Amino acid sequence: MTPTVHELRNEIRTATGRFEREVSTTFTKEDLAAICDAVNYDIDANSLPSKPQMRAGILYQIGELDDDAPDSTQNPFKKAELVRIADTVRDD
Repeated sequence: MTPTVHELRNEIRTATGRFEREVSTTFTKEDLAAICDAVNYDIDANSLPSKPQMRAGILYQIGELDDDAPDSTQNPFKKAELVRIADTVRDD
């Protein structure tokens, strides 16, 4: 059986040193910053970029986008993107 979006998010959270959530919720800025670190997308940890910028950077680093422009990442990750991110951080 394929994992749910909630299960994928929690897998990514734990793989990046964050904690699981009991209810399904999108990633916080801190969660996204941890994922950026895991996929080697350089951000300023003292002044976190916007969520769309970090999502674009993550997708760029894993080969899902051609650049890290946030225009195409205004919404939370899609399930297929979460699967790809989970595969990437699981391998690290």
